[in-house]
Amino acid sequence: MSITVIGLGPSGLEYLDEHQRSALTDPSNRVILRTLRHPAASALAESRSVESCDDLYDRHTDYDELYRSIVDRVVEAASAGPVVYAVPGSAAVGERAVALLRSTSAEAGLPIRVLPGLSFLDLVYAAVGVDPIADGLQVVDARTLHDPLPLHLPTVITQVDSVLRAADVSVALGRVLDPDHPITILDRLGDPDEVVAASTVGGLATFDAGARTTVFVEPTDVGLLGLIATNRILRRECPWDKKQTHHTLLTHLIEEAYEAADAIIALPMDAPEGDADFGAYAEVEEELGDLLLQVVFHATLASEAGAFDVDEVAEGIRRKLVARHPHVFGDVEVADAAEVLSNWEDIKREEKQRLSLMDDIPAGMPGVARALKAQGRANSVGFDWSEPDEVVAVLRAEIDELAAADDPEAVLHEVGDILFSAVNLARFLRVDPEVALRMSVDRFMARFRAMEAELAQAGSSMAEASDSEKDAAWQKAKRAERSLPRESPDQPGSASTLRRT
Repeated sequence: MSITVIGLGPSGLEYLDEHQRSALTDPSNRVILRTLRHPAASALAESRSVESCDDLYDRHTDYDELYRSIVDRVVEAASAGPVVYAVPGSAAVGERAVALLRSTSAEAGLPIRVLPGLSFLDLVYAAVGVDPIADGLQVVDARTLHDPLPLHLPTVITQVDSVLRAADVSVALGRVLDPDHPITILDRLGDPDEVVAASTVGGLATFDAGARTTVFVEPTDVGLLGLIATNRILRRECPWDKKQTHHTLLTHLIEEAYEAADAIIALPMDAPEGDADFGAYAEVEEELGDLLLQVVFHATLASEAGAFDVDEVAEGIRRKLVARHPHVFGDVEVADAAEVLSNWEDIKREEKQRLSLMDDIPAGMPGVARALKAQGRANSVGFDWSEPDEVVAVLRAEIDELAAADDPEAVLHEVGDILFSAVNLARFLRVDPEVALRMSVDRFMARFRAMEAELAQAGSSMAEASDSEKDAAWQKAKRAERSLPRESPDQPGSASTLRRT
């Protein structure tokens, strides 16, 4: 009782060696083929009795269940006598069922040997002229393409086994490559009618792909890795990029952050839920790209100084996310999002070795953001109001104190308290105060422009109009403004969460 796993090679029986031929033709061996849909498998079936697992492919839609069923069939057969399990290509390449069969046989005490066979990849290397060691290489499965998909190395995409799969691969490549970008399509390698054809990313979508179709893509600097490579080239060769320092780039970083914020604010309030506004998302995509360039550029400069590179930046934040999410990556249990935030602050305080929760809130943050940060820190340890009405009462009290203030210093103090309390109220209502304020400013600016246009049409201007004329134009602008949809009373963030008094 034993199992021999054999790779049938990329095409016909001529690619088998004598040891493989001997095992396959030995009448005492029960031969089970993963599939008959392969030249060597179908040829073997004409010369001797074989079984195939094609019926299992027809029965299962889940690959894990399929491979488990194949292994169960082979192991069960091996309990009665020696079995040869034969697979297309190499038994050591892309054969998940073989890996599962190894572990299952070991648990069952069944001896197993593997005669790998020639891989179709060897024919791919020869057909496209790539050396996987000298040139580097990545081999990916079309059924589980990486996202994002790096293309900085020669890339072989396997299992492009249907027209639909070919179209999916075309779409995936099209995210970073132009439709006319050249690729190579390889099909039925090793057969007399093998195909090695130059094509394009767009052309792949209509190729009549089959079980042995593969796609090859030459290395190209696109996507995130392409951005990093391009930035480094510009740093070496562009006069402007050569002159930049961390400090000269700081203004650009801040500007791009604000422009990204503007683009995000233009998205629907429930995005990404609901119908996607692709026009707005196109703006977000562009502005996030500009912001990402700033991150990459600063990392490039830091790399020149020997401090860190962009990969270390990414790894640093990845490790931080893992460490601060023990309820996902560890065994900590949490009841709700509030407990997640509380744990986050506890872990961060330990990491930063803070003496106070108020430590390391940047003094250079905009006032609204800094207030929100401080309030959130206090909330994480239970120092907070219980109801929005309590915050409203504080806000009213602060306004009364401002009315009673009788010197400039007191006025400054009370105005600050009013703004701080307004931010706190927004936090309680689950409204981003920065977004709310920016939207109010946008409305004011739109109304003001409408006033200017109204007065100009009447042959006047803001400088010339009387107060009553300005007020009339303002009211008309307000009436003309399209009403914004209100949240229903039972929705979080609605002003109706305040009790009426």
